[in-house]
Amino acid sequence: MLIGDVARRSGVSARMLRHYESLGLVRPTGRTVGGYREYSDDDIRRIFHIESLRTLGLSLREVGRALDDPGFTPSDLVTDLIRQTTDRIAAETDLLTRLRRIDAAEPAAWDDVLQIVALLQALGSDSAGRRQRAALTSAPDAPTDALVEAALSESDPNVAGALRWALAQSGDGGLTLLAEGLTAPDPAVRDRAVQSIAEIPDAAATTLLRSALTDPDVTVRRHAALALGPRGAADAVPTLIDMVVDGANDVDAADALTTLAADPDLGERIATGLTARITPGADAAPVRRRLAQALADIPGPTASAALTDLAGDEDRGVAVTAAYVLQLRSR
Repeated sequence: MLIGDVARRSGVSARMLRHYESLGLVRPTGRTVGGYREYSDDDIRRIFHIESLRTLGLSLREVGRALDDPGFTPSDLVTDLIRQTTDRIAAETDLLTRLRRIDAAEPAAWDDVLQIVALLQALGSDSAGRRQRAALTSAPDAPTDALVEAALSESDPNVAGALRWALAQSGDGGLTLLAEGLTAPDPAVRDRAVQSIAEIPDAAATTLLRSALTDPDVTVRRHAALALGPRGAADAVPTLIDMVVDGANDVDAADALTTLAADPDLGERIATGLTARITPGADAAPVRRRLAQALADIPGPTASAALTDLAGDEDRGVAVTAAYVLQLRSR
């Protein structure tokens, strides 16, 4: 079969067939009387093999090795191709995400595009200082999804705080995206989502924080409870009491309980919950001391009665603390 017929039937141009021949990939096994290239069935089969291997992303040099080297094993090459393809897809996905963020910002001019690109680059910097500056100087119309993504992945506390501040300035603060962060498999991501949501003072944010009270991770639950206390969420009380008992941010937890206790009915419930955790014994003395401190600003007779009992505690530190608190309450 002549080269023109091969080109028509295989879909490989005559120019490419000649290129294959120059590289030694496929050589016509015969010539016509007039000296034209003549391809055999085996030649044509090899052409199809070349084209098949090229669809996998192999270079022509790799194709030649695969077809001609008897010791060639494809497993390593295929593994490498998988890695290269994965890297390429990741790069293309990052580019697509960046383009979508630019498009969402509806830039009016190229200066706007360049400003957004600069922000995205800064948020992805290896320098914590640069990331923090980018968050603090981000324009109000900065891509919210970029800020959310950065906030959910940021481990530096200073940068994370700046990102939470920036999100709180951007309308709804990306609540929809932050809500997705609450379902992330990594508890650290869920915790960052809670702390970001805590900066947004609206009913939708409060609802999301309430849902985090049932999170399987104790740190997530605690941060949600601390944020819910000032919002008057009574369902945060059990977690806050646990925090006092466990000595985990117990001062902050006690402050949140004090705020909630402004409601008289809830105040009695809080006092009852705190006193129920009082247990005797030397080992439990630090817990009783923290409970006495937490009861200090909880109004009502239940708290006062518990503190009176604790003023006679067998542990001097607990007794002194409770007596001092009672003295303050009497004023």
